[in-house]
Amino acid sequence: MRRRLAESLAVLLSIASLGVGAASGPSSLEAAKVTQPPVTATSGHKTRKTQKPNSSKSKAYQVGTASWYGEQFQGKQTASGEPFDMRDFTAAHPSLKLGTFVKVTNLGNGKTVVVRINDRGPVVDGRIIDLSYNAARALGFKDRGLQTVRLDLYQPTNMALLQPVANLN
Repeated sequence: MRRRLAESLAVLLSIASLGVGAASGPSSLEAAKVTQPPVTATSGHKTRKTQKPNSSKSKAYQVGTASWYGEQFQGKQTASGEPFDMRDFTAAHPSLKLGTFVKVTNLGNGKTVVVRINDRGPVVDGRIIDLSYNAARALGFKDRGLQTVRLDLYQPTNMALLQPVANLN
């Protein structure tokens, strides 16, 4: 009886927390925002690529090989202390401060997502970031486990998302 009550309470709290929003990062809409690759315009024999102007013309923070991790780490504790959830838009980076937001661009297809650094890694030489399964999926990794990516530090536009959730007691 107590177990059934505890399970019901856990489900209710999970549903209630969905309405409150993510306290630790961007909304799922903002985090999962995927941009399309540059449009190729043709005029005569010349082909040129055009892109929407980027508000930040800064140099990339880092460019290199990204990998992803998923089910084998599901629920295990990350360096930030939170359990790993392969469905979140999170990542492991060897040196960025935990909680930092990073815009990751797949240089192979131009798709972009925003992730929050919550773990340390990658542990394989030559890789600059390990992405959660969902972040890699949104970036179009498909069957390939490795992709060349660009990392840019990212400041969320809605700072209210970073505020702690009020205690529900």
